[in-house]
Amino acid sequence: MMKRALFLLAALASAPAAAEPPKDAANWSLVWSDEFDGASLDAAKWNLADNCWGGGNEERQCYTPSPANHRVAGGLLSIIARRETHSGPAFPPDQRTTPEKRQATNTKPFTSARLSTDGKAGWLYGKVQVRAKLPQGQGTWPAIWMLPEGWDYGAWAASGEIDIMEAVNLGTPCPTCAGGTENRVLGTIHFGGQPPRNRYIGDETAIPGALDDFHVYEVEWDADGMTWRVDGVDYARRAPHEWHSLGSDAPGAPFDRPFHLILNLAIGGHLPEGRNDGGVDSGGFPKIMQVDWVRVWQKDARAKAPDGGR
Repeated sequence: MMKRALFLLAALASAPAAAEPPKDAANWSLVWSDEFDGASLDAAKWNLADNCWGGGNEERQCYTPSPANHRVAGGLLSIIARRETHSGPAFPPDQRTTPEKRQATNTKPFTSARLSTDGKAGWLYGKVQVRAKLPQGQGTWPAIWMLPEGWDYGAWAASGEIDIMEAVNLGTPCPTCAGGTENRVLGTIHFGGQPPRNRYIGDETAIPGALDDFHVYEVEWDADGMTWRVDGVDYARRAPHEWHSLGSDAPGAPFDRPFHLILNLAIGGHLPEGRNDGGVDSGGFPKIMQVDWVRVWQKDARAKAPDGGR
């Protein structure tokens, strides 16, 4: 009986929390969420990528829609990266612009999953919060980020990119990190024009507490700028005068248009392979990124578009 009581207490303690408004709750409304309470991924909310492109960063994974690479159970979404050779489309759908590209395939040594709300949900301004537990190891690259719904100002990065959270190589040696272990997450925006005229600015902060715990990663975004937080604590702020788009003279461009949300776990690529021990450690797979919930809030009084916005 005592064992059962302890089990129930543990289950209650680890159960996903109910949706609660931000601390400054006045006028905030929950406009979209996924608590991952079902037995499978909600196809009305999420798309699953199917390509071996590498994200333009020479990442080493194929993204697949296979249940081996994503799972919804126990109130959690798990994005699972596996060490396994896989072949699939060489390009994502938007780049399959010629017969050659539509037929091209590629082979990679890892598989993983990339979820997006592209075409299903996008938001102009608000507060995006994701409670997640991140994988560790050299070459791991979990990310929570946003891309434009309409690409109104042109191809990347003229229409912008908002990186709510990126982490690379967590738990690996890092002489400049507290305790000598990689423990940082990054918040970044990309803007300007198409390469090589793209630009980015960002900040990083140490994850508070244990790396193997859940933490809440957040961006609050309105016409006056963006603020990044971890567990409710601000660590970065960007203002409109710091960005621009070569595709528009509008003062808020490119971040005055709706953006959709992306969750993914990449393996390898320029950023992780260029930091810490370098390369990709092929041991310790599968690597798993767990997501407890995703919540998007909007506040009418602050969701105002600048001149030229919508």
